[in-house]
Amino acid sequence: MSNGPWTDEENDLIVADYFAMLADDISGRRYSKAEHRRALLPLLNDRSEGSVEFKHQNISAVLKGLGEDWIPGYKPAFNFQMTLVDAVARWLALNPAWLGRQPGLQPAGGLREAAQIWVGPPPTLSNQPPPQELEQMLHIARKFDVAGRDERNRALGRAGEEHLLAHERAALRTAGRDDLARKVRWVSEEDGDGAGYDIASFAPDGFPRLIEVKTTNGWERTPFHITRNELAVAEERRSEWRLFRLWNFSREPKAFELHPPLDAHVSLSATTFQASFH
Repeated sequence: MSNGPWTDEENDLIVADYFAMLADDISGRRYSKAEHRRALLPLLNDRSEGSVEFKHQNISAVLKGLGEDWIPGYKPAFNFQMTLVDAVARWLALNPAWLGRQPGLQPAGGLREAAQIWVGPPPTLSNQPPPQELEQMLHIARKFDVAGRDERNRALGRAGEEHLLAHERAALRTAGRDDLARKVRWVSEEDGDGAGYDIASFAPDGFPRLIEVKTTNGWERTPFHITRNELAVAEERRSEWRLFRLWNFSREPKAFELHPPLDAHVSLSATTFQASFH
């Protein structure tokens, strides 16, 4: 059996095979990993079934770094070669509709009355992955500007805000505050994006909650963009402003909240600069 480096051709073949399984997995169609493996092996350079299995786990890790869905049955395995990242990038470039898809984001009948979202603890130093694993994930996210991709995906952002709007109303109704639930406003939809937050809601005691929503299909540590105006409002209205991070959105939305000051939770990096003439 070959133990040498995988060629670009082999990487392209196994990446295409992985995405075929992933499409079935997301759509709920039945598929057989063993059948996929058996069909793939004759096309590769004398690879073992074990090496193919592990390569599929490497692809899961690459997709995790890209803030994308991966096959749950292939647990991400790290220390992969960047040539595999390039192969995934090639497949995505040849299949642009994949990143543009919005599985499950358009509920029938307009605004969904969804169940409340699972809200857990935010990422911290104490629950972060091993350093080498985290660095690989963040390197991929930076190289492919995952934060910028999510920011430009207006359908994803709007769907996340819609989902949170339903969550806030449901939480208030559960707390017996139907009066407050009726007053929750989708500010970015009704007034535009300039307010520095997306949802105007309330705590059950009536205290205002000004919520900025950031949505990704990726994992909880997928980087995100935040504007200067959002940071300014977070600073000015610290007691009311919240950043609500929705992740794993296309599968099973989960979330955590960040309270100002944001730099206590995340590293803020300038990505653009204003150029003024002398």
